[in-house]
Amino acid sequence: MLETSQVIAFVLICLAMVLTPGPNMIYLISRSICQGKTAGFISLAGVAAGFVFYMLCASLGITALVVAVPYAYDTIRIAGALYLLWLAWKALKPNAAPLFDIKNLSHDSPVKLFLMGFITNLLNPKIAIMYLSLLPQFIHPQHGSILFQSIQLGLIQIVVSVAVNAVIVFSAGTIALFLQQKPIWAQLQRWLMGTVLAALAVRILFEQRK
Repeated sequence: MLETSQVIAFVLICLAMVLTPGPNMIYLISRSICQGKTAGFISLAGVAAGFVFYMLCASLGITALVVAVPYAYDTIRIAGALYLLWLAWKALKPNAAPLFDIKNLSHDSPVKLFLMGFITNLLNPKIAIMYLSLLPQFIHPQHGSILFQSIQLGLIQIVVSVAVNAVIVFSAGTIALFLQQKPIWAQLQRWLMGTVLAALAVRILFEQRK
């Protein structure tokens, strides 16, 4: 079972990740502005389906690898920590590329909206790597089934992401205007995310040396 402190830390990291403008956020805001909130929520359902797909693949893959290969658990944890440091550098480095850019999208049917949301998430390498790097940092074999812990953490991430993105879809126009007029907030968010991820990565690497 997951500990309360473990869940709180994981939720905070998930919030930092989902609040960073990326392909999913850009697509959902663009879709909501171009075609309305209903289209945005249908697209969000597709994005959520993509999260479920990645969560199941990552949970099964991590479990199989840890059981089959000696020292795989520590290897995944260290590799994940290095990836978190890389994400932190991307957020904090000078002259980073703009995070937010609204796309002009045509009107599509509900089925296509769902599929496009699913594919947008599926083709986002950040999500795949996030699951493989983030989940192992909060999994402790001594606490029980690795698969069960992975699924629990994955479901928490999905709930956090869907909840935040639902708010984004509902207030897409306001958010887009705010981010365009107040770029300083995007920069502050970069620093917040970068600091949180770097601190987590350093803690993980330090623990591995103990």
